[in-house]
Amino acid sequence: MQQNNELRLAWDFVEHTGTSIFLTGKAGTGKTTFLKAVKEHSSKRMIVVAPTGVAAVNANGMTIHSFFQLPLSPYIPGTTIRDRYDFRKEKRRIIRTLDMLVIDEISMVRADLLDAIDFVLRRYRDSTQPFGGVQLLMIGDLQQLTPVVKPQEEALLDNYYDTPYFFGSKALQQISYVTIQLTHVFRQQDDTFISILNHIRDGHPTSDDIATLNTRYKPAFLPKAEDGYIRLTTHNRLADNYNETALLKLKGQRFAFDAEVGGEFPENNYPVEAQLVLKVGAQVMFVKNDASGAHRYYNGRIGHVVSVDDESIEVKCPGDDSAIKVERDVWENTRYVINDQTKTIDSEVLGTFKQYPLRLAWAITIHKSQGLTFDRAIIDAAQSFAPGQVYVALSRCKSLEGLVLASPINPHNIINDTRVAAYIANQQQATEQSVAALPNLKEEYYRYQLLDMFNFAALWDAEQLVNRTLVEFFRGYPELTACHKTVIEAMKAQVMDVAYKWMGLMRGMAQPELHKDVFLERVQHSELYFLEKLKDLIPGLLEKTKEAKSQNKKALELMDDRYKELMVQYFAKTKLLEAMADETFTVSGYMQAKQEAMLDAMDLVMPDGNRKRRIRKRKTDDFPDGLGSEPKADKPKAAPKPADKPKRQKGQTFQDTYALYCKGMSIQDIATARGLAVSTITGHLFHFVREGKIRLEALISPSKIKAVRHAMAQLGPEATRTDIKNACRADITWEDINLVISASQLSEHKD
Repeated sequence: MQQNNELRLAWDFVEHTGTSIFLTGKAGTGKTTFLKAVKEHSSKRMIVVAPTGVAAVNANGMTIHSFFQLPLSPYIPGTTIRDRYDFRKEKRRIIRTLDMLVIDEISMVRADLLDAIDFVLRRYRDSTQPFGGVQLLMIGDLQQLTPVVKPQEEALLDNYYDTPYFFGSKALQQISYVTIQLTHVFRQQDDTFISILNHIRDGHPTSDDIATLNTRYKPAFLPKAEDGYIRLTTHNRLADNYNETALLKLKGQRFAFDAEVGGEFPENNYPVEAQLVLKVGAQVMFVKNDASGAHRYYNGRIGHVVSVDDESIEVKCPGDDSAIKVERDVWENTRYVINDQTKTIDSEVLGTFKQYPLRLAWAITIHKSQGLTFDRAIIDAAQSFAPGQVYVALSRCKSLEGLVLASPINPHNIINDTRVAAYIANQQQATEQSVAALPNLKEEYYRYQLLDMFNFAALWDAEQLVNRTLVEFFRGYPELTACHKTVIEAMKAQVMDVAYKWMGLMRGMAQPELHKDVFLERVQHSELYFLEKLKDLIPGLLEKTKEAKSQNKKALELMDDRYKELMVQYFAKTKLLEAMADETFTVSGYMQAKQEAMLDAMDLVMPDGNRKRRIRKRKTDDFPDGLGSEPKADKPKAAPKPADKPKRQKGQTFQDTYALYCKGMSIQDIATARGLAVSTITGHLFHFVREGKIRLEALISPSKIKAVRHAMAQLGPEATRTDIKNACRADITWEDINLVISASQLSEHKD
């Protein structure tokens, strides 16, 4: 990266901004090397996922479907598969403290799969932001591997997406991301060959390019065994037949070596065959780099078996004086976990696959050759069927001289997807603008993290939800409801309004001012101020709220979820403010403190790791600030009904409201006349919407209904009413939103 401007630019975007990146480039330009460097040196908390098992194993990551627990069926925007998204505590901890998601081989990821990832990240991290606010690093080449779309899936997805490629994702279109294209080719050195490959990659080879390539057409070519030519074919059956035929022609004994599989290692993730069959003279390819550090072989190196028995294998490679004694190697199937000591995201081994890092290599499919480099190759691409296939095959070769064509290259063999070409062209201008803005983006990232420290929206929303749950389901606790109202008013005046002004001041400051010692001292004083206010307001409220009981099981479960979230947000924010009050602000220091505070808060609130619907009694000393146990799952006694409240009073008060409505009075007028809240009157009238006596359109204009429903569809099912309110225009009231949501829930219930 020190010597390559493009790689250094990519590193700056990854490490010093929150901007998402699509890192692309020709074959052999260093994408895999960059991924390795990011994993080793970035200070950000990340995980790596890939669309296939083999790609995930090679990247030491997980498959997309496995980590995000996604079904194999297409994802339709706006839908929910709740039972698939009920994550264990460990995975929720990872997602909530994630800075960056790396997706390798992004060209194979369909648009709907990226939207499914967005759904999960919004649900478990931040519902208000695309991908839950996580930075994306997407790596791959659209002109090599393409997404797989079955005909029946294509017919379904065409109703929602203009293209199956990842850039058709609805969520991706909501964020700004930079495309960085690596252009320096490390694999090939010959300028003529590089030029030909570039033209084929773009789908526009010249007649001279085709003519030059076809000078390598040698249909009767029979390579010498020691030359180490490998044949690249379009289909698995062609490669398998070629290898089996070549092995049968060899004299001598066959030796079979079975892999040793331990723990969890799915068969479709096996990096090589579970049974390796060899004879002396067999042409093989190493499928892994030498783990010993001696660099005797690398992934893609060709050699021949010179000695084999039940206990050992020796392989001689061209140019080497001596044979390599091959040892079994180990591949690991991993999952991500939080290291409780270091608070970092680590890999935990679920299973192992132990086998010799070899495969028969007289032939291999073009698909399996992805990422490999060959000195000599025979290309048979006559049956090419996918965009980029010919380019992938040709670009595996180091030189034109090491290339032999088993069938001539014709222009119709070179399949190019015009949608990809148009996308890349459109991205170019945006990329140039982003690159020019990089210094400002770095500074804005610094400002963003500063502002984030004083953003109490998540805590505020959590308290609002607990309060709403009390109002709707725990009506036997008027004093507790009044206490919440008092705290909400105080929190707005002492925390939210003050933070809003403070953040407004920071937004208006020049960048150099944000780095000065005088300002950073003010930041520390502000941290102490907000810490003191939160500790004054919240702990007592949590202590009182845990005593709320109800006979309604669903109400208890809902309160449990929202009560826990309020505790998590409170503990995470106060722990963060405490940590930063003792430190001068830096982006890396803040991000680390923020994620550790969230982990500590989640451990404090949910230490047992049980599923979210399980509620467990805990000791008072498990909590700081004298807080007690969580709400109990045991069936509580019903709250006593007021003795002076007649049984039919609720029905009568609904009728009184309805009578006034029928006289032509507005909701506001009815509320004033009856001395009740507007929200209460709205609830009364919706009772008659449910009965079919009032049309929803009579209470709220069709344009408002459409606007609210549009916001709900865009934000997804996990959006809070606050999220929906923020997404709507200014004239839409809380009552409008409550009416539309209630009507939607009624419609779903009827369905």
